[in-house]
Amino acid sequence: MLRRAFLATTALTAVIGHQANAQDVDLSYGFFGMPGLVDMPIAQSADEGAIAGTVVARDGMYRLNIGAQVTDRLSGSVSYTLTDLYDETATGIVEGELERSFSLQYRLVNESTYVPAVAIGMRDFLTPGRFQSEYVVASKSIGDSLKVTAGLGWGAMGTHEGFDNPFGSRADRPAFDEGTPEGQLATDQWFAGDAALFGGASYQINDKWGVMAEYSSIANPQQAFAPVAEVESPYNFGVTYRPIDGVQLALASLYGTDVALSGTFVLNANNRPGMGGTESAPVPVKVRSQDARAARTWDRAKVLETGLRAAMQALLEIEGLELTGLEITDTTARVRYENNRYRSQAQAMGRVARMMTQVMPGSIETFILEPETRGIPLSSTAISRSDLENLENRAGATDAMLQRAQFTDARSGEGLTQVASKKPAFTWGVSPYFAVSSLGSEGDSVVDLGVKLKAQYQITPQLVLSGAIAQSLINNDSKDPVVDSTPDLQNVRTDGGFYGDDGVPVLDSLMLTHYGRPGENLYSRISGGYLERMYGGISAELLWKPVESDLGFGAELNYVAQRDTDMAFGFDEYDYDVVTGQVSAYYDLGDGYHTQVDLGRYLAGDWGGKVTLSREYNNGVLVSAYVSQTDVSYEDYGDGSYNKGVRVSIPLDFLTGSPSRKEYGATFRTRVGDGGAMLNVDGRLYDVVRDAHSNDLSDTWGRFWR
Repeated sequence: MLRRAFLATTALTAVIGHQANAQDVDLSYGFFGMPGLVDMPIAQSADEGAIAGTVVARDGMYRLNIGAQVTDRLSGSVSYTLTDLYDETATGIVEGELERSFSLQYRLVNESTYVPAVAIGMRDFLTPGRFQSEYVVASKSIGDSLKVTAGLGWGAMGTHEGFDNPFGSRADRPAFDEGTPEGQLATDQWFAGDAALFGGASYQINDKWGVMAEYSSIANPQQAFAPVAEVESPYNFGVTYRPIDGVQLALASLYGTDVALSGTFVLNANNRPGMGGTESAPVPVKVRSQDARAARTWDRAKVLETGLRAAMQALLEIEGLELTGLEITDTTARVRYENNRYRSQAQAMGRVARMMTQVMPGSIETFILEPETRGIPLSSTAISRSDLENLENRAGATDAMLQRAQFTDARSGEGLTQVASKKPAFTWGVSPYFAVSSLGSEGDSVVDLGVKLKAQYQITPQLVLSGAIAQSLINNDSKDPVVDSTPDLQNVRTDGGFYGDDGVPVLDSLMLTHYGRPGENLYSRISGGYLERMYGGISAELLWKPVESDLGFGAELNYVAQRDTDMAFGFDEYDYDVVTGQVSAYYDLGDGYHTQVDLGRYLAGDWGGKVTLSREYNNGVLVSAYVSQTDVSYEDYGDGSYNKGVRVSIPLDFLTGSPSRKEYGATFRTRVGDGGAMLNVDGRLYDVVRDAHSNDLSDTWGRFWR
């Protein structure tokens, strides 16, 4: 079961490997998802924005790593390790256990002519896990091809030929205990216990082939690793092969007894794999004559507003945009539209502005562009038509246009002539789905693969009825419900694997949602019905987010009941309902960094908070990490009193070069307990509105002229 779960999650590495970009040919990736030798780290870092997926196979162990160079100095990875061949009777290690771990490394010193690069790092640092280690490492390049490394490790990296901790005050470190709750943050073990030396070297023979050797400080102690690795020697040797840019294959000899294979696929979020976009070129700006520019009005008898609306609607339709409203005065034209094609709202704005130069009368000098989503206007951007005409083909046009554009909250609908949509009110589609759910409070996982029929009926631009029916095709749930090990806490998530496991079509969701603009800088959402697989009820949300502000505040209140596991219409099986919700603060730190803090009551009735830090690159690739903490005790939570995870999201246009607003992503988290569980309702407001506000527009403004 868990092997299939593990293999299924490697799909993201295939996405990462698709059309991967060139990386430094002399930088190798180790078996923990970050630049390294074999099992030992190095101090050098990948290029900022590099995202790497690594699959490692060795006797008795399989590992999937997703690593990212978050900043120039900070790198991190999440690892899923499947210990598939352990003998439970001999070691107490459960056969087929899937372990999650998180690692970080920060480069303290940059390499220079005489000074090596120096980095500090932690593996499996969020929990007292099997691989938990801390280290300090230094690496130095000698010529163009040789790199040497030496370091000092603690924890698992301090178990071979260890000596007394140089930090005498942290001399004691408990041995690894399989029964220790995964949710405990083991700060008392960081840099504690014995320390040990490690080192190694790598030599790049040519652009494709390289060799490496290392002296490992990991002894693979019996209580933690047996029998996956018998250690006869601390020396590991490996050879790397790069068949194409961004792909590394490695074969390694481990500890004198084992052989391992790995494949690493790398892309850089700052560079589009397909290079330039494949969308059609925009129409050029139509420059007015001097007489047209001087005009103070236009002849409405000769140029009818109805004709202008029809022309704008037809032109925007060519660009995959939908005209929803138009207001024209003697000198100003206000266009409200919905962007269904371009990930960047700035690119859509550039296309709309060019189209307006083609049809608007010459006296109109100011264009006001108002993107709309789900029936609500998101912002208002005022642009001078003369600036469009004067800057289109000049150097520095992008920055100049951004400085002259004026961003404000969208105006009311007064004066705006609504344009009837040409889209059908009823739409539907079929797509595959893949889900990993929890099963029981002990952290077992259920893999579900199937097809989903989605449909929606647009009653009004702001009111939509949507639903989905799912048919599971492959479901590895063969277990009956187990004895509840946390009886004082409702199984709000740990019974997720029992939902829809009968092999018949199930109602995944069915809800009515209304979006609104109750006031200036305010956005609202009200959803009612079967909101997700496990819960139905009512969800209301209010967001305050000024267009030009870095800060936003939101509040959400939900009253929900737990659905029956057959995912029909009933709520009788659990007889559980709860009021839940949170207040949220959002802050844009600049340069693509976003923070979010949520405080409130969760589905199990526990109180706590969640902190999320995200990095969104200009190409739309998103890497985020979160940690949540609640007031539930370790014993009742089922997996410690806090949870954490990492999400990687890659937009489709990044991979294909073709314009699209679709994206693919995966969330890597620790075992899902019942504490800190939030409602999974679609369409939360901050993600709906922020891409049309000034910060996000500025981040992708380079696409305005594309």
